[in-house]
Order: sequence, then structure tokens, then C-alpha cells
Amino acid sequence: MTGNKAKDLLQMDLYGLLGIDGTATAKEIKKAYRQKALTCHPDKNPDNPKAADLFHQLSQALEVLTDSAARAAYDKICAAKKQAEARNNKLDAKRKKIKLDLEARERQAEAHSAEQFQNTRTLEEEIARLREEGSRQLQEEQRLIKEQIQREREAQLHHSGTADYTATDAALGRHSKSNVTPKLKLKWKCKKEDDTNGGYSQDFIFCLLSKYGDVLNVLISRKKRGSAVVEFETVKAAELAYKNESGLTANPLKISWLEGQPEVITPVVSQVQQTSGQYFPPKQVCLAWRRSVLARCWSDPLACPASH
Repeated sequence: MTGNKAKDLLQMDLYGLLGIDGTATAKEIKKAYRQKALTCHPDKNPDNPKAADLFHQLSQALEVLTDSAARAAYDKICAAKKQAEARNNKLDAKRKKIKLDLEARERQAEAHSAEQFQNTRTLEEEIARLREEGSRQLQEEQRLIKEQIQREREAQLHHSGTADYTATDAALGRHSKSNVTPKLKLKWKCKKEDDTNGGYSQDFIFCLLSKYGDVLNVLISRKKRGSAVVEFETVKAAELAYKNESGLTANPLKISWLEGQPEVITPVVSQVQQTSGQYFPPKQVCLAWRRSVLARCWSDPLACPASH
């Protein structure tokens, strides 16, 4: 048997071709051959071109399987093929399991990545929300601080000067020099090419000075950079801003009066104050006059005014 024929036989299942199993005896092999050969003999199948090839394969199967040495060699090769096929099947199953495990891990990793992305996005949204709420809270706290400062300054002003003003019927009060609304002139450093105007905008100046009182108008000069005029509703607000505001630390303000600057009205000095050379607050003028009259009456009873 040539090498090519041997290779061809190895590609065929001789037992399957005859319709028998691997434990068949020589007698059973011959019987099976005769049955198959009769059905596919070329003389019985002249119109079937494959009949001759099938009959030839049956003859080869009979030749190999009825020879003990040839059958043993064939069985050995078939057994080796089955073992190799079993190993391949086992390997394929292992590879399939590895593939399935890999796909499962990939799906798990994708799910974890999606979950991580969602968690990160949720965290970013929460941070943005906290920043927004924190900004509102900060603005509210700053507003409360400004109100507290305003109240403290008003209380300080009230105790230092405003009380005397109300008690003495404006004898020591502050008044505007005219009926015009008070105005302050603001100056700061600003370069020509500075688009930020030195950090001072109309809205910024308005917010900066509103803590002292109502601001009616803010006019920033277009011709002269670093200059503005602020109009207040009251002299009190303008004076507080004039005395206390310094502006930005990096670019402080220079504030001066433009209109409506308050002036101190000299209190009326009574005759008693003029003669004694002592100053009596307006509240004490009446008492001082009474004391002077009583003193004169004590020293000279005739000088006392007649009682009624």
C-alpha cells in the first residue's frame, strides 16, 4: 500500500463505512462488506458516477480490517486520533471557559466603570450644588456683617454727636452748606489700557458705598480715568463713607467732598456764659442762669427780681 493510499485511508472511517463497530470479528466484517458491495456495485449503479469510488473504498476497508497487522496499525492510529480529538475538545472547552470568563470580567469592568463614572458625576454635581449654596450663604453672611457694621457705626455716631444734636435743637448739629444732595468725589489709580478701570466699576462702587446708606447715583468719568462722583441721599451716609471707606487694598480710594459737605454750627453762647467765661452745654444754660440769679440774690437781696 503506497503512502498516498495510506493517507487516504486515515481520512476515512473504515468501520463506519461498513456500518460496524470496532469490536467486529472478521466474519462480521466480511458479511458487512458483501451487503454494502451488493448495493453499491458499479454494475448495479451505472448511472451513479460515485458508485465505483464507494465500491473501491469498501474493498480497501475489507482489505485492511481482515488483516490483523493492518487492522492493529489502523486501530492504533484511530485511537491516537480520538485521544487527540478528546484533548482538543477538552482544550476547546477550557478555552471557551476562559473566553467566557474574560467576557464576564469585561462586562463587570464595564459595569464598574459606568458605575464609577456615575458616582463621579454625582459627586461633581453635589460639589457644584454645595458651591452654589455656599456662595449664597457667603453673600448672606457678608450682607449681615455689613448691616452689623452699619448699626455699630450709627450707634457710635449717635452716642458721640447725634444725641447732642437732638437735645440742643441743632445747636451743635451738622448741616449741609446748601440744600443740594451730598456728593463725594472718588479718585484711584488707573492706567489708560486697563479695561478693568483699576478694579472699580459702577456696580462695584454702588455696592461698596451702599453699606453706609442709600446711594442715589454713581457717575464714572469717561474722560478722566480713575475718577467718579457718588451722590448720596443723606449727609449722614456721605459723611460715613467719607470717614470710613478706603476701597480696595491693592488700589485704595481718595475721597473728597464735592457738594453738600456738613458744617458745624457754632452754638449760641448765653449772657451767663459770656460773663463767666465758662461754656455750658445747651441743656445746662437754664440751670446756670438760675444759679447766677440766686447768687446775686444772696449777695444783694435788692437785686433779686420781684416774685409774683
